[in-house]
Amino acid sequence: MTLLSRKADYALLILSYLHQQAGGGTARAVAEKFGLSRSFVANILKELGHHGFVASHRGVKGGYALARPAEMITLAQLLESIESGFRLTMCNPSLPDQNHDHCSLSGACTLKRPLTEVHHRLLAVLRAVTLADLFDPNGSLSQPSALLSLSLLQATSAPETAKASQA
Repeated sequence: MTLLSRKADYALLILSYLHQQAGGGTARAVAEKFGLSRSFVANILKELGHHGFVASHRGVKGGYALARPAEMITLAQLLESIESGFRLTMCNPSLPDQNHDHCSLSGACTLKRPLTEVHHRLLAVLRAVTLADLFDPNGSLSQPSALLSLSLLQATSAPETAKASQA
């Protein structure tokens, strides 16, 4: 199971490419760089433009560029736009007022509250990670402080840290 769909994965790849290219790029250049279908890349770029992540420029020197700095775009914003919301389970909408499917076991389920808590923690991590963090190889994700906000990870990393310091 993967958390990112192919569309979200490619959207990140395309945004990374545009971030690295000072003048932006074209659908053709992106498609050639990654060996993707030009029409597939164009469709993703169109959707990214519709959601305000990229700006298109027409003409001979036309193409696409990031509409906002990568530092201003969070991973949560991208996933919520591209994937129509991020949900850990069917009973956890990404937005409080969002319609969502109800589980047939909701009356008897003992996991809804704990999974809702995990869902909120994951969203907090996704909101703390910017595209610049992902695109910069020496950025803050080399020191994953955002991930340490998950108490589950703190609890599991503490024994490992203690073992490492004893060695």
